[in-house]
Amino acid sequence: MTRKICCLLVCLLFCLSAVVFSLPICTGAEPVRLIFDTDLGNDVDDTMALAVIHALQNRNECELLAVTTTKDNPYVAPMIDVLNTFYGRPDIPIAVVKNGYAKEDGKYNRKVLELKDDAGNPRYSYYLPPVDQLPEAVSYLRKRLAAEPDNSVVLVQVGFCTNLVRLLETTGDEFSPLSGKELVTKKVKFLSIMAAAIDGREEYNVKIDIPSAKKLFENWPTEMIFSGWEIGNQIQYPSKSLQDDFNYVKYHPVKDAYHFYRGLDNNQPTYDLTSVLYVVRPERGYFDLSPKGTVKVLDDGKTIFEPSENGKHRFLIVNSVQIAMVREALVLLTSEPPKK
Repeated sequence: MTRKICCLLVCLLFCLSAVVFSLPICTGAEPVRLIFDTDLGNDVDDTMALAVIHALQNRNECELLAVTTTKDNPYVAPMIDVLNTFYGRPDIPIAVVKNGYAKEDGKYNRKVLELKDDAGNPRYSYYLPPVDQLPEAVSYLRKRLAAEPDNSVVLVQVGFCTNLVRLLETTGDEFSPLSGKELVTKKVKFLSIMAAAIDGREEYNVKIDIPSAKKLFENWPTEMIFSGWEIGNQIQYPSKSLQDDFNYVKYHPVKDAYHFYRGLDNNQPTYDLTSVLYVVRPERGYFDLSPKGTVKVLDDGKTIFEPSENGKHRFLIVNSVQIAMVREALVLLTSEPPKK
């Protein structure tokens, strides 16, 4: 009899645990308030990172306050709006860089925007005003930060350093009497940045605007968490996911962008996706952090890391187990359908 009771208790505990672990986790934590600063169009990982943000917002883990562009091309903002509209959030503000870098079309923005459906109509809807009527990125950043609670915003920069350096150099205006550096210090928790290569090689986001990268790394007043080139390169997004996981709709802008940029038979480094994942889920064990120090930009665009107890810079580190964890998390988030 005792043995039967014990068996029943074990079965009951097993069933209860299954129910508990199947329930949504409610931590009571406020969603991470983030601004996404991107050169979307130079690589497809920016597009995938924006998909990850929308999936995390579906879970109430983050709130995308705005998207700012660092690629100075007229097709970037419309492509961002296509993605925001596809994921059910067409009202997210978009602000654009002026007199910036990388003016070429790139491999996919224009091509995706020009796609037609079977009836000959535009494949993807977007509702953006003409690009020349959109707000300028730096002015908008000042406006938005000034309106946010103190120490509440995380900036995710996955493009060039142009906008954020210009923000630091601003003076008081109608939005705030504070200088740009003072405003960032007051409003921003930290900056998550996909830039540099901790192993010393050149990295595109630094190389494209070396003077701004130097200034940003030297003068940014809050903590900076670097997702270096080596992180995204180690964690490859599997092409099999693009072939199989995005077919819940006939037309998918992420899949089309991937096709034009990478080809559906090729894996994709997860550079920008890792910056987003760390910001929203810093305590999930996906990454370890380096000791404190300073990332310095050399004249040729290469970077070095100098450890220092007073340094404001740290970079992401992954081991083989974490690589598998992050890859699986990013596959699930990137391919998640829009919230109904």
